[in-house]
Amino acid sequence: MENCLARIIGIARHRLTTDGDGITTLVAFHGCPLCCRYCLNPQSLGDRDRFMEYSPESLYKKVCIDGLYFLATNGGVTFGGGEPCMHTDFICRFRELCGDAWQINLETSLNVPVNNIAFLLPIINTMIIDIKDMNPEIYRCYTGQDNTQVLDNLQLIIKKGRQDDCIIRLPLIPNFNTETDRAASRAALETLGFTRFDLFTYQIRRH
Repeated sequence: MENCLARIIGIARHRLTTDGDGITTLVAFHGCPLCCRYCLNPQSLGDRDRFMEYSPESLYKKVCIDGLYFLATNGGVTFGGGEPCMHTDFICRFRELCGDAWQINLETSLNVPVNNIAFLLPIINTMIIDIKDMNPEIYRCYTGQDNTQVLDNLQLIIKKGRQDDCIIRLPLIPNFNTETDRAASRAALETLGFTRFDLFTYQIRRH
């Protein structure tokens, strides 16, 4: 894990209850396995000079300025992106540096190998999971990928008893899914034991 570097496209401080409990700092990784039609964070894709390279040590030095806020509010660092679960070694090393006092949260699509999630589950507190839609055809049409890995990782989370540590984001995406589709996704996830949901509608800008 020495000399572990990652491309970071942004660091946003003092976020309150939007990316986990308490005050959090959002750290967004470059790189994503999906090609969503309406990417909400397009700077996470491509190789333009919109990122900086950090090691876990240099990132820790950058964010520890807010350590007292994290401790006082049960907050911490939320890794997003892009796809943070592509950076398992980096996040593990960061956890070693900050210890157990800070919350570490992940904003993830879960569309990564099961081994990645198995590695991260013991060291993170909350997963904010962007499901898009449980219907495989809607998912493929919107993201360009199938959702097999997503379903496998949901089963892993259930097996480990971590459903209550997950917030499931279910968007209404204009021209891709409907309220009926979203209700079906929620019902399927509730059957699996997930209870925390964030429902919202994508605001699509027309050019």
